[in-house]
Amino acid sequence: MCLVTLFSASSAAQTGKVDPIGPPSDASISDAVKKALDSKGYRVTLDDGTVTCEIWLRKSLPAQPKKDTEGAIYPLGESSLVGVISFPQATTDYRGQAIKPGTYTLRYEMIPNDGNHLGVAPNRDFLLLVPASSDADPDVVLKFQDLLDLSRKATGTRHPGPLSLVQAKSGTAASISKDEEDHWVFSAGLKTASGEDLPIALVVKGTAPQ
Repeated sequence: MCLVTLFSASSAAQTGKVDPIGPPSDASISDAVKKALDSKGYRVTLDDGTVTCEIWLRKSLPAQPKKDTEGAIYPLGESSLVGVISFPQATTDYRGQAIKPGTYTLRYEMIPNDGNHLGVAPNRDFLLLVPASSDADPDVVLKFQDLLDLSRKATGTRHPGPLSLVQAKSGTAASISKDEEDHWVFSAGLKTASGEDLPIALVVKGTAPQ
């Protein structure tokens, strides 16, 4: 996957726009999670004027070791809370599963490096959706199966709810763009535990190639 040219927050583009917003107010988000988030969020609007989501990223990512990193592109600890996303209307995850309107935490996980997931995505990096009401501790380190179980609450199926992380270009200005596979990609920057800026790019609308 590749990303088109980035645009700064609040600037309109032919493909959509990203506007800065204040902190989240949804009561389903725990106070601890709210404190872990940046006070500034982003409202993501597509080219047809539809608000697809609102996103709040974490102030600073905790330092966590990674085990099997083959095929991964992001230096994130497994199960790390990366942010919170709110969908004003029904949407789908990267698998095409239905996701109800509401607010969800975003936790990092890698697709298992096995034959069952071969070719699902160009890399192993994903953010799993978890209902915000089921994820109160931003610093908890979850076992793989425990995180999958929590994410299944977002889909109501036996599968978790993934959003695909793709390769980010340099720069951390917030933007929304459409890639060559008709995926809407939100780009922004995260602060690492060492204080460095980490560009990220997340598919917020679009499904895996069929």
